[in-house]
Amino acid sequence: MGGESQRTRPDPGVEAQRWRLPTRIGFRFCFAYLGLYVLATRISGGLFLLPDRAFSSFGTLPPAREITFWVAERVFGMTGPLPYTGNSWDARFFWVQAFLVLVLASGATAMWSLLDRRRANYVTLHKWFRVFVRLAIASQMFEYGVTKIIPAQFPFPSLITLVTPVGGVSMQGLFWTFVGASPTYQILTGVVEVAAGILLIVPRTATLGAMVVLASMMQVFGFNMLYDVGVKMISFHLVLMTAFLLAPESLRLWTFFFGKHPTPAAAHPPFFRSRRAHAAAVGAQLLFGAYAIAVYGNITWAYWNQAGGGSPRSPLYGVWDVERLSIDGEARPAAVNDYDRRWRRVIFDEPGAMVFQRIDDSFARYGATIDTARNMLSLTKGDSRTWRSEFAFRRSGDDGLVLEGEMDGYEIGIELRLVRRDTFQLLNSHFRWVRPPDP
Repeated sequence: MGGESQRTRPDPGVEAQRWRLPTRIGFRFCFAYLGLYVLATRISGGLFLLPDRAFSSFGTLPPAREITFWVAERVFGMTGPLPYTGNSWDARFFWVQAFLVLVLASGATAMWSLLDRRRANYVTLHKWFRVFVRLAIASQMFEYGVTKIIPAQFPFPSLITLVTPVGGVSMQGLFWTFVGASPTYQILTGVVEVAAGILLIVPRTATLGAMVVLASMMQVFGFNMLYDVGVKMISFHLVLMTAFLLAPESLRLWTFFFGKHPTPAAAHPPFFRSRRAHAAAVGAQLLFGAYAIAVYGNITWAYWNQAGGGSPRSPLYGVWDVERLSIDGEARPAAVNDYDRRWRRVIFDEPGAMVFQRIDDSFARYGATIDTARNMLSLTKGDSRTWRSEFAFRRSGDDGLVLEGEMDGYEIGIELRLVRRDTFQLLNSHFRWVRPPDP
């Protein structure tokens, strides 16, 4: 019993060591800045998970939201709306908030250093703050990893994507298509991220996990920067947080990879003096990891079935080329019609939508209700409560479709031909051990 107690008791020498002044000041700043940034941004969502949804962030809630608005107007002279919703975490709102976090952390560091200048070290606080940072990073790895394993983050190219010219796609859209076109690649990257999170959750493998996270997040940060993805700041701060975890291990890692002498063992103090309490703390971290994976799995699986690869398709699913178009009984080329009826294709992908592709490759999108019992197609436009269009449809063979109806006061008849999926080279590309030269 005495031997077990000795193994869990913190080393008096570790507790008594005196950190250098730059180390103490650096830790104070990292504690304040990283702690505030995690709570202000979506990273906090991984620490406050609900069974059916993820919490967004404290930074978008009062009073942080109103303080950010005030700083944007008074300090940076920003006027007008300052959006903080949507899919970009690089919007002006979040840049202002990052500046605010930096100012608050700098002030807190200065005040802390003045009031606590005689303290020799922060061994205990550092130990628990590392747990906070590890869990925050791991939760992000689980979120991003699970959404790739399912896979839902990068959907397989939709029918609209297949007929959109490359020059008409944004850099982010091109990146999404690049990853989504290879589900296996996406799943493998997700496995790496989840594995890194698991390694990070387990205290004994946390250093290895941090190294894997650092490599993964450096790649993600590079993609976000070079393809203009709206999570540049988030991924950059995940790199910083990982560097914070690895900083105390830098000498050991240098010795391991480049040194000629044996690498010294890690000297992290236990969480509690009692062996049982220490084991409970480790178990709680593992339980959090399992809970996070389960929650993100549940959320992502539901999304995948509702709006991702597992969602239902339109009853008229396919890309349909316009072979003949008549307006008020007159058949004529699309180019002589008004802009809203210069159609070259009709696309049915999602059950509740239909898309016309014009001859200039632009798209006109409509809400669609398809009644297969009556063979009727009802269209709506945008947020309009009054605009309606009705078409009767009939199939002509396996690859033919005829639409007849009314739109904007015009009688319209369209004869369509289904585009075979094997005509899309992207869908025909696959892995080959032996690959012949390109023609």
